[in-house]
Amino acid sequence: MKTMISRLSSLLMMGLLFMAGGAFAQQAAIQYWRPYDQRGVNVFETSKNDTVVYDGLKVRFGAGFTQGYQSLSHTNSARATFGTYLETAPSSGVFTLSSGAPLPAGTTIAKNPAVYGGYAVTQGATTTQFVDANTLYAMGGGFPLAQANLNIDVQLYDGISLNLVSYMSSHHHNEFWVKGGYLKIDKVTFLNSEFFDNLWKNLTLKVGHMEINYGDAHFRRSDGGHTLQNPWIENNIMDEFTTEIGAELYWQKNGILAMVAFTDGEIQGNISDPPVPDGAKRKPSLYAKLGFDKQLNEDLRVRLTGSVYTTKSSASNTVFGGDRTGSNYLFAGDNTTATITTAYTSGRFNPGYRDNVTAYMINPFIKFNGLELFGTIEYAFGRNQLENGEGNRWGTAGASMSVDNRQTHQAAGEVLYRFGKYEKFYVGARYINVSSTLPYGQSAASPGTLRDISIDRTSIGGGWFITPNILVKGEYVNQNYNDYPDTERLSSANFKGVVIQGAISF
Repeated sequence: MKTMISRLSSLLMMGLLFMAGGAFAQQAAIQYWRPYDQRGVNVFETSKNDTVVYDGLKVRFGAGFTQGYQSLSHTNSARATFGTYLETAPSSGVFTLSSGAPLPAGTTIAKNPAVYGGYAVTQGATTTQFVDANTLYAMGGGFPLAQANLNIDVQLYDGISLNLVSYMSSHHHNEFWVKGGYLKIDKVTFLNSEFFDNLWKNLTLKVGHMEINYGDAHFRRSDGGHTLQNPWIENNIMDEFTTEIGAELYWQKNGILAMVAFTDGEIQGNISDPPVPDGAKRKPSLYAKLGFDKQLNEDLRVRLTGSVYTTKSSASNTVFGGDRTGSNYLFAGDNTTATITTAYTSGRFNPGYRDNVTAYMINPFIKFNGLELFGTIEYAFGRNQLENGEGNRWGTAGASMSVDNRQTHQAAGEVLYRFGKYEKFYVGARYINVSSTLPYGQSAASPGTLRDISIDRTSIGGGWFITPNILVKGEYVNQNYNDYPDTERLSSANFKGVVIQGAISF
């Protein structure tokens, strides 16, 4: 019976694969569409070239799958801390109370060799076991959880399409999770107006819950199972990605691009209007992009864009922390309590501007034959709710007060060389540096202490498009954390090693 069930299961699987292959071979053509495979590499906004004839409603199913192998090591130089105890200096083995007071008389603290990062605190006849919060995860080589996306594109009408992307498996939300969906209008023939038809020849409108078009780096990033169009394993250290509900209006002509947009400023819908202190209210996000992108001759393409994003007040803004899939450097720099769903930002940095934020980004892109240069220059400033005076008691007589905006800078540059027939192969290098000011010890009762930190990453890698839908890529990465206080897990932290990924997108 088991053998029969096994054979039936195998036949069913073969049938499903056969039908999937047939469906893939007959995939519907969608107007003004950005492909998920190699054809979408170095495609940014969709163009206004009308290359697909509308012949009725069409539905296209696609997917993205990624499986990696990771072999990273990490180190730090932080003081051990657990319970109410803090080491006086990294690796000193001498402890005080976290407040700075000496240990109670008769207290001894020793490492517990039976537990990784473990310590035993003995007071009289009582021994209590702890694990150091600054001990890094015991990390070796292995295969992280595979990631998968489901893509649905629908041609609803001539020039009108729908995009819906869902995460089927990821390093943050392991359950099925909808990323977002939006309606895109490139033609308005439904208005039956020659005036609006002519006007709309250069316009595109996107409306929905969507990945916001702030900067150009998000077009080259890994997004859950869809990693095929990112030449690297990971995204920028400060990862500019979120989904918000709103609208984007584009104008394109002769290589010039202009876009203006507004959204609700948060990753999910919200209609609340809470009576928070000091009159703070939820405000929309406004953002815009202006750029030039043109193939100047057969060999040379040049693109340069500038973007701005701003919101005055938000319940929880996530422009630098909106990814619901997670990092591709699993557990790098995380401590022993890390799990695949809680430690999903490994190797990334979020400055914590959750209330108000303004960010500017410039992205140059040059492609000369197989040589490709892409850069990110970014400046952002903002504050969290406490820093904006909401709920804190930092002023005289316990009154709330606001403080100056904190600032963050990011610079990233990458050089690639693509070669072979149809540029099937590439090699390259990338460097990223982030510098920021962070508040330490901040609470409703204390503004804490500001400290300047920086992070840098160097990557060397390459890839092979086995087919336009299948990519094998790998890189060596070395990332350093600088000037973090030695009470923090990331004090003088470093991770380095090799990550290899296989990616499929269609």
